[in-house]
Amino acid sequence: MATRQVLTELAQAYVQRTDAKVQVESVGGVDAAKRVAAGEPFDFVVLASDAIDKLVAGGQAAAGSRVDLVESGVAIAVKAGAPRPDLSSEEALRRAVLAAPTVGYSTGPSGVALVKLFERWGIAQDLQGRLVQAPPGVPVGALVARGEVALGFQQLSELIHLEGITVAGPMPLAVEIKTVFAGALCAASQQPQAVRALLAFMASPDAAAAKRRNGMEPA
Repeated sequence: MATRQVLTELAQAYVQRTDAKVQVESVGGVDAAKRVAAGEPFDFVVLASDAIDKLVAGGQAAAGSRVDLVESGVAIAVKAGAPRPDLSSEEALRRAVLAAPTVGYSTGPSGVALVKLFERWGIAQDLQGRLVQAPPGVPVGALVARGEVALGFQQLSELIHLEGITVAGPMPLAVEIKTVFAGALCAASQQPQAVRALLAFMASPDAAAAKRRNGMEPA
């Protein structure tokens, strides 16, 4: 879901350039990986790079076809109108998390990394009963906008287009969480040349502006 907006924009740009037909289906990363692993007939898949590597190792994505596309950072959101927490340092963020009545995180790689950070800080026990994991495919920001979560952590690309929230800022550099999302040719594809051409475009300098518009950086 983190790449939904940027993939849609890049696919449209590619279609305009080439007259190719490209259809992108966006679901949660866990579901996407399961569906490709199960052999559904997709041509290409975009996931966190470690998930792509697992599909390659399992034979569901073609060896040597991984193309790193974007680097995506985690940001922090509060409900629109709510006070912005101090995010100026690692300790300030730790205090903000401990002060929040509820903390939202995703099922994706950023959520896994966030829980590990809380464990490293020694506050995982303190947060029991206050951590809210968004269901697959549901943006953490949507929970923040509805008031179900006071402090939400998710990829900036999934937060910047949502109404009803304020992006308080990125995580401090000392504890920033970044994910590289990559594309790969699915083993089930009957159009390998077309897929490789599409992924090459998505990794090219021509795609950089769209990536930045969507809160990401070229990988």
